[in-house]
Amino acid sequence: MKPPPFAYHAPRSVEEALTLLAALDGAKVLAGGQSLVPLLNMRLAEPAALIDIGRIPGLDVLEVADGHVRIGAGVTHERLRRDDAVAAVQPLLRRALDLVAHPVIRNRGTTVGSVVHADPAAEMPAVVALLGGTLEVASVRGRRSIEAADLVRGPLESDVAPDELALELRVPVAAPGTGSAFVELSRRHGDYALAGVATEVAVDGGRIVGARATFIGVGTGTAVLDLSPAVAGRDAADLDVVDVAAAVAGFVEPQDDVHADAAYRRHLAGVLAGRAVRAAAADALARAGAGVR
Repeated sequence: MKPPPFAYHAPRSVEEALTLLAALDGAKVLAGGQSLVPLLNMRLAEPAALIDIGRIPGLDVLEVADGHVRIGAGVTHERLRRDDAVAAVQPLLRRALDLVAHPVIRNRGTTVGSVVHADPAAEMPAVVALLGGTLEVASVRGRRSIEAADLVRGPLESDVAPDELALELRVPVAAPGTGSAFVELSRRHGDYALAGVATEVAVDGGRIVGARATFIGVGTGTAVLDLSPAVAGRDAADLDVVDVAAAVAGFVEPQDDVHADAAYRRHLAGVLAGRAVRAAAADALARAGAGVR
């Protein structure tokens, strides 16, 4: 199928883009287009206008500053994935991006766009929620910050208003003594996962002092599960993850679909969470051993 008719605008400044968003009812922002264009082609979205922000200078910022990774709205998944300075201070971003779709999509799709799109099967909204990121948005009414916990309202629905433009995502660098992991299972690499989990584990003196997780594909949105009661005090190098699976089973809310039934997805989420917690604990120990603070 082909998209319905729409007006096309290519502003050259943030101010021009905000003016267009305020004036045009039913307009959509186009960045990489890897989420929006398929919806247009399937007639699941029918915006009156597209506002292409690809020519706006300053939206391609990518840097580590003031304890955060700054990711501009124009930064592609692949550029973020390849940035060694970012991976050194927040490895979970690269670990998740390794699993996002295929190179041709990562080369066009933007991380900020994926987060705003709020697809419950996408990796990056879950990662940003786990890490406590903040999204900076603007409109003709002014600017505001949206905390990750408040960003996703539901499937394909974020707190970004129709007249607002997402400018930048800020993600905290990894805290001392923490490790991370992202584990998922899909039928083929690059496909949407049947289930996936992002974890962050804190270790002190070789023992786990905290653990948290977010999930994709199992009906939890971007809610964060505190796994500390299941693993706190355990030896990080010899972790029994049975209790992790039990905690996850009571948290996830999968549904049957053509790919897998709910019972299988629930079981899979628990297994993957156990693997992810074990991998994140090992990562925390390795980072401590390498002197990474």
